[in-house]
Amino acid sequence: MYIDPSSGGMLFQILAVTFGLISGTVLMFSGRIKMAIAKFRRSMRKENENDETTQDQSETNK
Repeated sequence: MYIDPSSGGMLFQILAVTFGLISGTVLMFSGRIKMAIAKFRRSMRKENENDETTQDQSETNK
């Protein structure tokens, strides 16, 4: 199989632009991404606390 020598340069340019777009998008929306992760973690924490209080209440009623 023959690979053209300039194919590597073109591939590198495509990968560099793709990396730039992805990192730029992450940087632009980093605040929203952090808020979404924090909101998800808070909701998970609330569910765990609700589960624990439900278990505590059921144990005290026995």
